[in-house]
Amino acid sequence: MQIGEVAARTELSLRTIRHYEETGLVTPSARSRGGFRLYTEADVARLMVVRRMKPLGFSLDEMRDLLEAVDRLDDEGTAAGERDELLERVRAYERSATEQVAKLRVQLARAEEFALTLRTRLDRNGPPKA
Repeated sequence: MQIGEVAARTELSLRTIRHYEETGLVTPSARSRGGFRLYTEADVARLMVVRRMKPLGFSLDEMRDLLEAVDRLDDEGTAAGERDELLERVRAYERSATEQVAKLRVQLARAEEFALTLRTRLDRNGPPKA
């Protein structure tokens, strides 16, 4: 698929997808004869990993490191000892993601509380103006 379809499916801008290519996070699997980037389902899956990591505060280097670890885990030729190290790296990212999700839940609860406080104040002071 071309970059426009990938952008629609991932809800990432064309510019962001190109930036991720420039930084080596996701490389299109091929190019058309006309030079257009062509992506596979695996490329889209990689972009989704990156998209999900970004709001959790992971850096581009961390994203790259996780993707590399997952790629090497998927390689059946990876030695058992190396697999253990890779699994521990992925576990560390999972722990970090879980911690960030908990922090975001607290922030969301505070934001909802604030919005409710404002709504209550507005409701107390009369109907909304048209």
